[in-house]
Formats: sequence, structure tokens, C-alpha cells
Amino acid sequence: MIGSVTESVWQATRNMAEAVAAPFQDPVIRLGVTGLSRAGKTVFITSLVANLMDRGRMPQLRAAAEERVLAAWLQPQPDDAVARFAYEDHLAALTAPEPRWPEGTRRTSELRLSLRLAPTGLLGGLSGPRVLHLDIVDYPGEWLLDLGLLDRDFAGWSERALAKARQRPGAEAFLKRLDGIDPGQDFDEITLRGLAEAYARHLQTAREAGYSDCTPGRFLLPGDLEGSPVLTFAPLPAVADPPRRSLWRESERRFEAYKRLVVKPFFREHFARIDRQVVLVDVLGALANGPRAFEDLREAMADILGAFNPGRNAWLARLLGQKRVERILFAATKADHLHHTQHARLAALTEALLREARDRAEFAGAETEAMAIASLRTTVEDRVSSGGEMVDVVRGRAAGSGRQVALHPGDLPEDPGHLLAPARAGAEDWPLQDYALEEFAPAPLTLRPGEGPPHIRLDKAAEFLIGDRL
Repeated sequence: MIGSVTESVWQATRNMAEAVAAPFQDPVIRLGVTGLSRAGKTVFITSLVANLMDRGRMPQLRAAAEERVLAAWLQPQPDDAVARFAYEDHLAALTAPEPRWPEGTRRTSELRLSLRLAPTGLLGGLSGPRVLHLDIVDYPGEWLLDLGLLDRDFAGWSERALAKARQRPGAEAFLKRLDGIDPGQDFDEITLRGLAEAYARHLQTAREAGYSDCTPGRFLLPGDLEGSPVLTFAPLPAVADPPRRSLWRESERRFEAYKRLVVKPFFREHFARIDRQVVLVDVLGALANGPRAFEDLREAMADILGAFNPGRNAWLARLLGQKRVERILFAATKADHLHHTQHARLAALTEALLREARDRAEFAGAETEAMAIASLRTTVEDRVSSGGEMVDVVRGRAAGSGRQVALHPGDLPEDPGHLLAPARAGAEDWPLQDYALEEFAPAPLTLRPGEGPPHIRLDKAAEFLIGDRL
């Protein structure tokens, strides 16, 4: 309790300092970009920045269409202890003669894009152009999952984690090892380390099979914490009044240490300072992996969104340390894998999938939006004959072979409930059809002066996220 009070006072003090300094500085928007693995965070940030710097493909960003963005340039990010987002390297990978996908996020990084804006309003002619800084913060998807642990104790997390493991692939070795252990026995480091390693291997297998809720996230990306006690524990069956020096008690202690030393600092330093938020969701990937993976994604996103503390930012709330996210965009990525006639259905499915999280955000006062986007368009649309009928497809380069392929992943239903209901009921397969997903490689680009990379609705996403401040 003392630690929580100290954290609240520290956060309130920092917010008060920021509020006092704000009138004497250029305004700043902190945009958080989050999402689980393979949702496309790195490509989203790279394409967004490139298209804000060269705005020829941004007609739905009103400030760009009205030529009120006079200039955009990159500056050093303000947080000296945070790695810079490697924008130039990622853009070079996407625009090379033989383009490739950039490396995924493995640590927190940040980038500051400064925008010089034409004056507006009655006094605009007197004040001259103004500057707005957009600080974009990127988080590893694996670490994002841990925010849901903050409201759980070790017993509750263990019960939930073990229930999930019994329904997922790759858990056999961990569960077999666990069956031979009494959680109430005396603590032994070798035993607990073996359990932790087996559980980490299971999480890795589950993630590769398309499951989203794989906590603790640092078990998948340990970094310099590898081998430390905060990453050497595992879920255990409940024990009635476990002894003080038992395996169960030590696992519980390390679980709480993980939350205190890893999750809370991450939340405090980054998430608690966000103004606007993008939540990228690979809905099509979850569909292709089946109903259980789809339901697992829904549960994971509901957990994550509970940590955002959304709502409108009043100046008094800032002073009291209650900074809240004002706008949240739920974006289904890889819309270029579908013909445009199905984009509305993908957006509706995303909205229904995240209904619980979105309702919570709107109730707290945040504006929310759901849309289908492609940060980098990799396909073109076509129609082909199949079984005597014309079928809408997309064509692109297959990621593995580089050969041109045509894809029709399956028709999404008009009513998202036709997918949500069987997923919640625990169905093993979709009742009407399966959904295919082809991994496309980025296509070679020829960009004219003033144009950023091709995309689908990235300008609409930017208008929702920052248009009001431009």
C-alpha cells in the first residue's frame, strides 16, 4: 500500500510539473502504438511518419488536404533513456529494390515528429505558424500483455493460466512436469527453474500457433532479465495454506516481484503518459488460426484495455496525477488481404470483437473508433473465375517464395455474431467455412515526389487520432 501511495504521489508530481511548464512550451501529443505480435506496429509507425512527411496520399487528413501542414521534420525524442525508433532503417527495408519487412519490436522505442502548422482563427494572422510535436511510442506486444496482471494475484493468475494451457498446443511437457511436483513441498531452485523453462517453451509454442494471451510477456522476450528470479516462476495448482518456504510461496513472491519491478515501472514510465492510443489487431490472423485463437484474442484485448485508464484530460486531473487516454483507435490490420467489398465487414467484426473493451473506454469518456486499415498496401485487386463464378481476389507476392499469388481468404459474415458465438462456445472449427491467410511480401515501390508509401485508410486513422489538434 505504501508503494502504491508513493507511485501515485510521484506520478502526480510529474504531471503537475508538466502542467506548469506546458504554457511555455510547444504542445505535445504522445501517441502510443500497441498491439500483439505480428499486428504490424513497426510498419504502422514507419508508414505513418513517412506519410506525414510527404502527404500526397493523405486526402482524408483534413489539415493535409487544406495544406495547413507547412512542414514536418524529425527531432531527437525527449526521453534520453529510451531507444530511438529506427525509422530510417525500417523505411529503407520497405522501399529497397528488393523490399522486405523490417524487424519486429523487441524493446520500447520513441520518435518525435514536429509539425509546423499554418495559423487559424481570428488571431491566427497575428500569432504566425505554430509547432506541434507528435511523440510516437512503440511497445513490444509481448510486454503489453502484462498490463492485465496488475489486477491479479498469483492464485488467480495460476488458475487461469493452467486452464488455458490444458486447451492449447505445446503444453504437454510442462503439464507432465507439473504433475510430478507437490506445490507445497520445500522450495528448490532447480525444480522451479525447470518448471519456468518448460512453461516458457509452452508460451512460445502457443504464440506460434496463433494464441494471444501468453503471459508473462517477458518470458517470450526476456532481454537482460533472462535467468533472473523475476522470470523464474510458473503457474501452480492451488494449495490450502502453503508453508512459508514452499515452492508455491516462492513462486507467489516472484510473481509479485515481477509485477512490482517489471510491469509497474513499464506502465508508469510509458502507458500512464499516453494522450492518444492505437490498438492494432490482427483479426484475419486470428480467424485463420480458428475459433479458440479468435476467442483468446478477444479475452487478451479486454484485459489490455482495462489498463489504459481512458477518459478526457482536464487540467485539474493532470495536476492530480489522473492523466487519461482521450482517443483510442482499434485498427484491424492487413486490410489489403481482403477485397475492398469486405472491408466494412472486417471493421464491424473488429468492433464486435473488442466490444467489451470499447464500451469500457467510452463509458470512461474516451472517444473510440474501429476501422480496417493497411499501413502498407502490398496487393492489387482482381476478379477471377472459379467454378463458373467470378470471385473477388487480391494479388501479391508470397512472402516465402516471392511468386505472384491470388487470394480469396473467405467471405466474412455480415453478422459478426456468426463468428463470435462459436468462438465463445469453444468450437474447434468454424461452422461454415475455413479462413485462409497468405503472408504477402512488400511490393517494390515507385514513389513520386511528395508521396509516402501506399496504404489503406491510414489518412483516416491519422485524422481521428490527431486531426483535432492540427
